[in-house]
Amino acid sequence: MSPRTLRSDLYSFTSEEERTAPPLVISVLASLLERTISRNQRGIAGNGNSKNERIAAFERSSVLDMSIQSFLERVFRYAHAAPPVYVVAYVYMDRLCQFNQGLHIVSTNVHRLLITSIMVASKFVEDLNYCNSYFAKIGGLSTAELNSLEMNFLFLMGFRLNVSPSIFESYCSHLEREVSFGGGYQIERCLRNYMCGVEIASKERKRPESKNQFARVL
Repeated sequence: MSPRTLRSDLYSFTSEEERTAPPLVISVLASLLERTISRNQRGIAGNGNSKNERIAAFERSSVLDMSIQSFLERVFRYAHAAPPVYVVAYVYMDRLCQFNQGLHIVSTNVHRLLITSIMVASKFVEDLNYCNSYFAKIGGLSTAELNSLEMNFLFLMGFRLNVSPSIFESYCSHLEREVSFGGGYQIERCLRNYMCGVEIASKERKRPESKNQFARVL
């Protein structure tokens, strides 16, 4: 996989396609998060995350037996979020850690952080969204749990959710460097189209029917 392939994937993805393969950004994001977790868990061994109640809400008592890659693919399979949503979710998670020095992404909180950030990013990026109860089923949570996580997430973020095209571009470039050190490809146009009101496929599509059965994963 090359940066050009990643960029093409972000450009060419359309909601009208009945796509079964997850977008490449999922693999790149999963790889980045896995390395971040490995680094964080070495750095905070024995100390853990902050005792802040809002931060502690994302912690599980045990590590979920599902890889980040598999979890993101599950979210994609059921939520059908466009590739820019995952980039914006990545921006949010990074911003969350910058705003809250006691928060470290580790194996016990990454899945809850991901489902919450993807849901919030979907609301920011896309015109049509599933309700919280549907995202909760995808993430293996009760609706009340996800509602609470979303509220904690927003307060920890200081409600600073705007992502400008230039910020989006910088994070895309960082993801591209995960693929190759070449970088240099501009892929922010996809988000700019969303932000400037250019017609996109998600405006035209009808969301698939909600699934009745989900395996509990969180």
